[in-house]
Amino acid sequence: MTQAKTITGKDPQRGVAVEITYGRTILAIRDVGDDPVRNLPVIAPGFIDGQVNGYGGCDLNAEDVTPGTVGRITSMLSRIGVTTWVPTIVTAPEDAITHALEQISQACKDDPSSRTAIPCVHIEGPFISDQDGPRGVHNADYVRGLDAEEVQRWLRASGMVGIVTVSPHALDAPEQIAKIRELGVEVAIGHTHASPAQIRAAIASGARLATHLGNGIATTLPRHPNPLWTQLADDRLSAGLIADGHHLPTDTLKVMIRAKTTERAYLVSDSTALAGSEPGRHRTSVGGVVDLSPEGRLSYVGTDLLAGAAATLPDGFRNVIRNVGLNIAEALTMVTSTPARVIPGTRPGLGQLRVGAPADLVLITGEGPEAGTITKVVQSGREVSGAAA
Repeated sequence: MTQAKTITGKDPQRGVAVEITYGRTILAIRDVGDDPVRNLPVIAPGFIDGQVNGYGGCDLNAEDVTPGTVGRITSMLSRIGVTTWVPTIVTAPEDAITHALEQISQACKDDPSSRTAIPCVHIEGPFISDQDGPRGVHNADYVRGLDAEEVQRWLRASGMVGIVTVSPHALDAPEQIAKIRELGVEVAIGHTHASPAQIRAAIASGARLATHLGNGIATTLPRHPNPLWTQLADDRLSAGLIADGHHLPTDTLKVMIRAKTTERAYLVSDSTALAGSEPGRHRTSVGGVVDLSPEGRLSYVGTDLLAGAAATLPDGFRNVIRNVGLNIAEALTMVTSTPARVIPGTRPGLGQLRVGAPADLVLITGEGPEAGTITKVVQSGREVSGAAA
C-alpha cells in the first residue's frame, strides 16, 4: 500500500493554489488560496507521449528488443515527466512486428510500471505510401497494401494494438479501414500521398487520428486543395504534432494548433533511440545512417528527410510555450487531457487533476526564462528521482 502524501502547486486551469493528497490515485484536492504573490510551481498531470520509437539508446524497432528494453524506456521517460507513453513499431516484416509486440506485452506482464504507463501500442505502417517523400525513412521493401487480416493477426499476438497508421490511397482503403475499426483498433492517417477525396473517404470509414500531421508527406504540394488542408479542416480528426522545432516551422505549428484547437491537437515526440545522444553520425535500425545536428535535427544522410526525432515531449512542451505563444494551461492540454482522450486504452481519469485520477503528477516552473521546466515527477503515487526536463 502506498502511503498518502501531499503535493502543493498552482492549478493552471483555475489559477488557484491547491494541495493534492495522493496514494496511487488522487485522494483529495484542497484549495489553499489564490494569492498571486505565492511563488508556487504549476502542478499538472504527468505527460502523455503518443508516439515513442525509442529513447536513451533503447530501440523498440531493433532486432534485439526485449522486455527489458521496454522497461528501461518506461523508467527513463518517467524521470523527465512522461508518465504514460505509446510504444511505436514501424514498417517491418510481419514477424518482426509480431516479435516487437510480444516483447512489449511481456514487459507489461513483468513490470508493473510499464503495465500502468503503456495504454496500447501504435503500429506506424506498414500500410503506408510507397513513394519517396511521403514514405519518409520507412523501408520500402516492407511497405504493403492495407490488410485488416494482418491487423487481426497482430491482435492475436498481442491484444495491445491500439492504433495503426495507414495511407488511404488505395481503392479498397475505406473497406479495410472499416474492418480495422471493427476490430477495435483506431486508424490514423499518415505517411500518405492520398488525395483529399481519399482522405475524406477514410475519415468517413472511421479514421479518427492523424499521425505527425505536416510530416510524412510530399515535400512539395499543390497550393490547394491538398491533403493537409483536408485533415486540418475535418473536426472528426485529432492530430498528433511534433513540436521539436525541426519537424514543423513555428508559424506552421501555430496555424495548425489554431485550426485544430488544443482539444483536437496533441503533442508527440516521435523520439528515437538517439534521443539524448551526442551530435554526430549514427546508425539506426530505421533509416540506416543518420546525422544528428548540434541543434537536435535528426536526418537521413544525404537527404533533407527527417529520421524521427531526437527531442523529448517536454522539449516540445517548452517550445510551444516559449516560441509558439501558448500559455501553460493551453500547452498542458496538448500533453495531458487531449492525448488521454484520443489514445485508446488509457486509464480512467488520466490526464486530469481530479479525485480518483491516477497519481501521475508533475511540478513545472511557471514563469520566467525557465517556464515549462519540470522539476518534480510522481508516477503512480511514487516520486521519481532525477527529474530534470
